[in-house]
Amino acid sequence: MSHSDIQKINSTEVMSAVTVFNQVVYLSGQVPKNPDLDIEGQTRDILATIEQLLALANSDKSRLLSVQLFLKDLADFPKVNAIYVDWLKDSVAPSRATIQADLVNPKWLIEIAVIAAQK
Repeated sequence: MSHSDIQKINSTEVMSAVTVFNQVVYLSGQVPKNPDLDIEGQTRDILATIEQLLALANSDKSRLLSVQLFLKDLADFPKVNAIYVDWLKDSVAPSRATIQADLVNPKWLIEIAVIAAQK
């Protein structure tokens, strides 16, 4: 079934990486492309993917409405937070939640889901 008012980008049978409805962009939880990286590398990898996906949906990090950080180990929070703050340095920070989570792949140290407004 197709709904012309809903746009889906990078879809599989399981999920769409991006869904756009009413000029709001919803990104599925993003995980590292290289799970062998440390927490800093995984965080930077995911943030770069988020920027790419937001661009596909005519948005960017300055338009973020909400961010959810899922961390395997809360001891990684200071490192993740420092990278996150630097990543957003030219933007007003959105609403955010940080949750400790047992992620699906044991090598994933972080997953990030965001919601943004379109330009």
